[in-house]
Amino acid sequence: MRIVALLLLSATAAAQTVANPKASYIDVAARYAELQKTHDPRTKLAIAELKSCLKLPFVTPPQGRIVIPPHYFNGSHGPTNPAETKAAQVYYNFEGRVTAGMNQWLVTGSKDEARCAQDQIDAWAQAATLLNYDPKESSQAWFQVEWTLSSTASSESVLVNEPTLDKAKLARDVQWLNKVAHRLVDFDKAGKGTNNHHYWRALAAIATGVVSNDNDLFSWAVGVYKQGINELDARGALPQEMARHERAIHYQSFALQPLTPLASFAERQHVPLYRYTSPTGKSIRDAVNFLGAAVADPQIIKAYTPDEQATDFDAPDFFAFAEFYAHDTHPMDLPAVIAKGLSRPTFATRIGGSTTVIDGYVPPHAD
Repeated sequence: MRIVALLLLSATAAAQTVANPKASYIDVAARYAELQKTHDPRTKLAIAELKSCLKLPFVTPPQGRIVIPPHYFNGSHGPTNPAETKAAQVYYNFEGRVTAGMNQWLVTGSKDEARCAQDQIDAWAQAATLLNYDPKESSQAWFQVEWTLSSTASSESVLVNEPTLDKAKLARDVQWLNKVAHRLVDFDKAGKGTNNHHYWRALAAIATGVVSNDNDLFSWAVGVYKQGINELDARGALPQEMARHERAIHYQSFALQPLTPLASFAERQHVPLYRYTSPTGKSIRDAVNFLGAAVADPQIIKAYTPDEQATDFDAPDFFAFAEFYAHDTHPMDLPAVIAKGLSRPTFATRIGGSTTVIDGYVPPHAD
């Protein structure tokens, strides 16, 4: 029995490797074909709302040490700090331009849009951006790197499927992404944090691991996903996100935003994370169902915090995770409030831009 167990463990570990560095988190060729023939009004609206990399201004790489003020004035909740938004704007602009080019290429096949996005990435790669920071000096800088790397590596995983991109430039850029990812993950391994930031770093790691064919990054990210699912409580809540006072529901959604595309990246490499269950029998389905229940009735959060919940559920990124998740569940099992949230286009640059364009969910018989 011990030998069998060891063999099974070895087989599982061996399976957690990159099988195809161009697989991305979607089937790129299939999605392009779907977008060419779609009649779905929501998808068509998302396409019409896309920006163009070619029409957006070039984003000059920031120089020097990355130091960004905290997002909140007081700890982990409450009023937000406008100084953080100002300091991070260059990273938002970079993510926006790269994802715009990737999204346009996915819809139109425009080689110019793909090259525009790649050239923007290459400029930051040559400047060695996203490497000069220390979480002890500025934790917000660390957070920004995880988000910008998640966005860029996810976009790169799609762009690598454009055969006319300069191969030397692409290799240089992938090498840069890999270096940024390892520095990001090394800081994580040195600490003990396991909240949503842990998941964002794992998304950055798996996206980079795929495009750079790095099994260490890939397998580490798979482990983080399982760790997150293992932390779900009996209701399906992520306890550390429930500690975010008036933003508890928001942070349940925010934690799902990296976890679902992470699972999609793994699935495309034949690692079935959507089916993973914790020792207590929980899966990502429980986390999604809990979010749906909380959005429908915020009072259930009283079991975790007395704070009245912020109910800004109309933000374009709030249900963005569900575009990926909805493909892996029966339509009848998707919480009604989440299905309703998918009646409008969703958008989150940190997971690729227009998530409706990338992997938009179309209910059966709707297209």
